[in-house]
Amino acid sequence: MELAQILQQYRLIAGVDEVGRGPLVGAVVTSAVILDPNDPIAGLNDSKKLTEKKREALAIEIKARALAWSLGRAERLEIDEINILKATMLAMQRAVNSLTISPEFVLIDGNKCPILTYPSQAIVKGDALVAAISAASILAKVARDAEMLELHDKYPHYGFADHKGYPTAKHLEALRKHGPIMEHRRSFAPVRDELGRRLSGL
Repeated sequence: MELAQILQQYRLIAGVDEVGRGPLVGAVVTSAVILDPNDPIAGLNDSKKLTEKKREALAIEIKARALAWSLGRAERLEIDEINILKATMLAMQRAVNSLTISPEFVLIDGNKCPILTYPSQAIVKGDALVAAISAASILAKVARDAEMLELHDKYPHYGFADHKGYPTAKHLEALRKHGPIMEHRRSFAPVRDELGRRLSGL
């Protein structure tokens, strides 16, 4: 079904997005949001295109004005056990199933839908096309960034406040110097390789 047709035909549309597929550490966090069609929120956009201050202000507004919103997650152990793609789908399911209002239709950012009990469709670059997906991307990003700040307080030498767990040069250097922490994803190559290096005594 065409996106314009979905937006016209359904009122209770849940937008779903994830943050944290690429990082080497922590959970993948998802959000599902049903916006009020009669109360549009100005300034929604892909969370990565907004400043941190703007994201945090919009997150407060979304939580106050959305008809329903929720967060979902898949933890590091789940990611390592079933792989990041399946864990992301699981986290999206959890977010949708946690909504206090049942959506009529679910729009997922990306090219793959989790198995849901509601009609759904994946929308490539949906966070730039659908307000509810933009809202979900903002809530997921703000939630996961807050977790990375907490992790930074525990392990300041890894620089999580700056790179949020993504495999930057600084993060890879810290990983090699200090080794993986409990929250590092063992199934991701840089972490797996570093563990192998340490076990072999290199």
